[in-house]
Amino acid sequence: MLALRLARGARPQVQLCRLLVAAASAGSGLLLLCTLGYALAHPDAPAGSVLRLVWCAVPMAATVYLAVAVARTDPGTRPRSGLAAIGLGPVRLMALSAVTTALSTGLGSLLALLAFLHLRGDLPGVPFDGAAAGFLAADVPLPLPAALTLLTLVPLAASAASALALRPKDAGGHRAGHRGEAPARPGGDDAPEDRAAALPDGVVSGSAAAGPAPGGLPWGVAAIAAGLAVEAHASGSGGAPRFPLPGGVAGGPAGVLLGWALTALGLALVGPALAYLCGRLLEAARPGAVRLLAGRGLQREAARIGRPLGVVCAVASGAYAMTAPYVGARLSFGPLTTLGALLVAGCALTTLVTAAIEARQARAETVAALVRLGAPATLLRGAAFLRAGALALVFVPLTWMVAELAAMPLRG
Repeated sequence: MLALRLARGARPQVQLCRLLVAAASAGSGLLLLCTLGYALAHPDAPAGSVLRLVWCAVPMAATVYLAVAVARTDPGTRPRSGLAAIGLGPVRLMALSAVTTALSTGLGSLLALLAFLHLRGDLPGVPFDGAAAGFLAADVPLPLPAALTLLTLVPLAASAASALALRPKDAGGHRAGHRGEAPARPGGDDAPEDRAAALPDGVVSGSAAAGPAPGGLPWGVAAIAAGLAVEAHASGSGGAPRFPLPGGVAGGPAGVLLGWALTALGLALVGPALAYLCGRLLEAARPGAVRLLAGRGLQREAARIGRPLGVVCAVASGAYAMTAPYVGARLSFGPLTTLGALLVAGCALTTLVTAAIEARQARAETVAALVRLGAPATLLRGAAFLRAGALALVFVPLTWMVAELAAMPLRG
């Protein structure tokens, strides 16, 4: 009941994010139910049904990733002294966040069930002149336990992942490193070094304004190198079994797809470190005010926006690799493949936008302090454009290179 009250009293932008999570959950649930309908309509082809179920794991993972990102940016999950006084410490806030995530994704699963029943004709009115009824086995009774089991996958996975992401890290109940917040010191007022760390980026000199570099760079580089090596080896083995792609796209060797998965994982791992490196390069070689402000800000935001940016690069490279062999040819995707592709791309972009909004909110005090110090608006806009340009200068060529290398075996 408390989770419902907190969800109902949230700000409009938070409600919009939760509606987006519900929409993504509805899309994933509909894909799972359509896989069930295909299995009912084709009982003699279990391999095709299993393959479609395997491909549903990609939009499911994207939905869970979006749900975790929204849960991390929810103001209601942040520990505050007022909530702790009434017994809502970090552990209970974590549980409330998991319940709220389950409610959002559960609403999406319910919408998916209604849409699926409507497409089958089990509800009044048959859309699309009954074109989807045959594909979804409308003449076969729907096994309700199987449908409900599939619909619970996304809510369970999303709530568990949210609880894992928001779990208290130390014995004091504070999530160290989460959202860049430092635990409050006993005694009320912050220490001088805490106040210095809260000053605007670029105003504080030295290492007091830049946190430690994000980890994951060695593992990410190793994963990218291993993925490219696996792709090159698999493309040279002509007799290797081919793994079909959804939507009528010609598949490639299973090793090529495994290599691309490793490469995508590597892009997600190196994203924060590359963003931090962009900030270090911006403030190198005796920078001015604009470059110093942009570089310090990018270093502080590297852990927040780096991983979503890496995921977007992985999705973009995968989309290019799948469609590059068909340049100049007519390629028509099926409705379910289109839904899955839009779901994955939409979740990745929405997560990146959510991280950017969270970073902007974290810079609100910095911007206000700079305005009080008399900083012109052109300085702030210039720093923002410089941050975006530095990220684009690093991530766009990297994405293109990975996409070209992943598309080579599929072209052959």
